[in-house]
Amino acid sequence: MEERDPDPVIAQPAPSDGAEGESGLNDGLARFLGVLRHRHYRALWCGAAVSSFGSWMEAVGVQWLVAEQTGSTMMMGWLATAQMGPTLVLGVVGGLAADRYDRRALLLASQAVLMAVAGALTLCAWFGVATPGVMMGLMLLHGIASAFAIPAWQTLTPNLVPREELSRAIALNSMQFNLARVAGPAAAGVLLATHGAAAVFLVNTLTFVGAMAGVMAIPPVPPQREERSESAWMRVRRAFGWVFANVGPRRVFWGLLLLSVLAGPLLRMLPLFVSEVFHRAEPAFGLLLSLMGVGAVAGVIGMKFIPRWYPLHHQVPLSIALCGGLITGFALAPSMAWAGSLIAGVGVVWVWSFSASITAMQLLVHDSMRGRVMSVINTAVIGAMPFGSLLASAVGDPVAAALGRGVDLSARVGVGALALVLAGAGVVMLVWRTPEIDGLGPGEPGYERRPGLWRGITGSGHRVVR
Repeated sequence: MEERDPDPVIAQPAPSDGAEGESGLNDGLARFLGVLRHRHYRALWCGAAVSSFGSWMEAVGVQWLVAEQTGSTMMMGWLATAQMGPTLVLGVVGGLAADRYDRRALLLASQAVLMAVAGALTLCAWFGVATPGVMMGLMLLHGIASAFAIPAWQTLTPNLVPREELSRAIALNSMQFNLARVAGPAAAGVLLATHGAAAVFLVNTLTFVGAMAGVMAIPPVPPQREERSESAWMRVRRAFGWVFANVGPRRVFWGLLLLSVLAGPLLRMLPLFVSEVFHRAEPAFGLLLSLMGVGAVAGVIGMKFIPRWYPLHHQVPLSIALCGGLITGFALAPSMAWAGSLIAGVGVVWVWSFSASITAMQLLVHDSMRGRVMSVINTAVIGAMPFGSLLASAVGDPVAAALGRGVDLSARVGVGALALVLAGAGVVMLVWRTPEIDGLGPGEPGYERRPGLWRGITGSGHRVVR
């Protein structure tokens, strides 16, 4: 049976503006957005939205410059390693810091470092020294700071909203991130074509002012009191032990790891699809990322139509299977029009899979361990993603070389093959499901493990009311 904390209550939420107005938020969408009535959560959300917009602009600028200068799938993989590898090494340290120190102060410090990196990128691009080596060095610093910033962002939300509204808050966080994915790449594509990379990086640098203002508007968030005699290493071991000793968290972890490694290469290889497969320029790259963002926003809105009884342990594998299938279709797309339609669909199921997985983990973990546990998840989602990019290159490059083809076929084969494996893994997880993801144990209502694909899709045997 799932081992759960006997008192999984999050910290007291910050005061809300007009909290008594909840009864008036009966309409589905109004109730969904109603979580923004909590003043401190609203400030954090707005700051994160500004930060996400700038981050997507920077991502487009860096990836396009490296793709344009190298035209290599392997170099795109090494860029991903520089950006995300530090989370694999330092992610748990960042989570430990989020549990031991004031999360607001930790976030402000990491945002200041990220702003300095963005400013350095701006200067390098302006003076024409933004070579692949220089950008990878700066992205390595970016990755180190992000290893501390990400768990601080993630662990603040449960401190600012009531537990019963946590899933809506997580969905809204996903919405702002994906709205930024719509606007940021589109703006970056236009600026790249008209004013160059320096303008893109400058805008990102300026967005940190708004992001830090949002964070400063919330009160300090001191850590929950824990056994001070326990060493840092033991605290980290307890977080890993909790994830891997309990069935629900363990399955969520493996699902996110598969999604990260096998679906992540799409984002890294996207500039090569644009330039080498579809023979388009910078605005087309921004357009595809924006279409994925449009799909993700539609996915967030569509989540409110998912029946409340449809359990997370069905949502997670179903969305993973669909994600793998749609990315496989994208890799085979004969034209930009087909690619745009398919990547919008990828955005829908991408946000479903991540939102369902993160919600399940946040509801299972106690707040005193939240930072460390979420850093374990970050290690899976972010830190392992570069391995997927390198694996896609290792799969695609030999096939393209054997057939006398170039980067266009390598990108198609690498991304498509990994996505096909992901789709198969999602189907297997859907047939043999894990009710513990919903915090259920044997003998509890809704606990049912009878195998079957159709039962997995429809959830007919698991009408869990949460």
